[in-house]
Amino acid sequence: MVLEIRLSNFFSIKGEITLDFRAGNLRSEQARALRDNVFALGKTELLKTIVIYGANASGKSNIIRAIRFCHAMVLESHNHNENTTFHFQPFKFDGYPQRPSHYAIRFAIEDVEYEYTFSLTRERILTESLHYYPKGRVKEIFTRDERRGKTKKEKYTFTEVIKRPWDVAENTSDKTLYISRASQMDREMAKNIFHYFHRSFILSYLALDASSAEQMFKENKGRILEALKIADSDIEDVRIKVLQTPGKNIHADLTNMTARVEDVVLDQLQIKSYHRSHPGMPFDFITEESQGTIKLFFILLTLLDVVKNNKVLLIDEIEESLHPKILDYIFNLFRASERAQLLCTTHNTAFLSLKKFRKDQIWFTNKRPDGATDLYSLYDYSDFRDTMDLEKAYLQGRFDAVPILNDSLTRLRDLLHE
Repeated sequence: MVLEIRLSNFFSIKGEITLDFRAGNLRSEQARALRDNVFALGKTELLKTIVIYGANASGKSNIIRAIRFCHAMVLESHNHNENTTFHFQPFKFDGYPQRPSHYAIRFAIEDVEYEYTFSLTRERILTESLHYYPKGRVKEIFTRDERRGKTKKEKYTFTEVIKRPWDVAENTSDKTLYISRASQMDREMAKNIFHYFHRSFILSYLALDASSAEQMFKENKGRILEALKIADSDIEDVRIKVLQTPGKNIHADLTNMTARVEDVVLDQLQIKSYHRSHPGMPFDFITEESQGTIKLFFILLTLLDVVKNNKVLLIDEIEESLHPKILDYIFNLFRASERAQLLCTTHNTAFLSLKKFRKDQIWFTNKRPDGATDLYSLYDYSDFRDTMDLEKAYLQGRFDAVPILNDSLTRLRDLLHE
């Protein structure tokens, strides 16, 4: 589970921004009624869902891109060679291309908190550290600063947590995160951290391979068919199997998640759907069903894995191709979960309601005059009362997170005739 994520100097993100999953001190009757929107980690309450709103080009997607990039570094940097240039852009102005970018995440594995950080340029890792709180007090696992000297002894410090740490350090270049290399070299603590990023922090709906998709469907067929009826009430059955000879093995680009669901599964799975109107006639699910139905099917496979196993899911533009009732269904799945978490962006203002979300669950992005992304929460607006119309206030620009357009008929006619 996630407690906090901090980012600086990635894409349109200039100074440090913080996404805080720790619940605020909300005592209103409306907030108390939303007790299923939070869960406890020891004495700390954490949010199950954070939803980010903002105008186009305000930086919502760049927050998601930055997190995906940083997690891809953990998962893949042990494969980097000396010619690697990291796949991100720092903030373009005010000298920031020459400054390091920073990432930090606080998270918990089996109720023990960890804080992992690193900084880098496009050419090299600069710093990296891992701390944890085994008995409620912070304890260092390792620190690294490539600028401290020329030798590994000058660059690294270790406690006794990681076994034979210097062997790993000697095999870690400035293109590679130590955690990534240590996991590859079978160090237990590093493997636990790596597995958290790989298995528990899910970067998109493309999270299951063909075999896992088949198994997840078999285990949850009834639930999935029930949910599909929201999108298409005529579907009464779906049958799925892994092809005996899978075709090309397509992997989504972790930094951008550019692969489509259809690309990933087309040559690996055979999926047939059956409709009430023609129960004996199979439809090819990938080519003959609507995009919304296809997307919902794979969303559900991933969501059920996430909510049943208390994972974290990261989604950009969650409303894409989905009906608002389906979005409501997705948010309710997380409310019904024990400890699953969702971080998503959206433009759908139908969910801007304090009867559905607490103030600390609703976040906004805004582009500042210097072009940088600003991130802040509705919780910061102490004067906004629970009885106010949140959707109306947002659309009126109360939170500076909507485009300001002159769309009068006179102006539009002028544009058309220029």
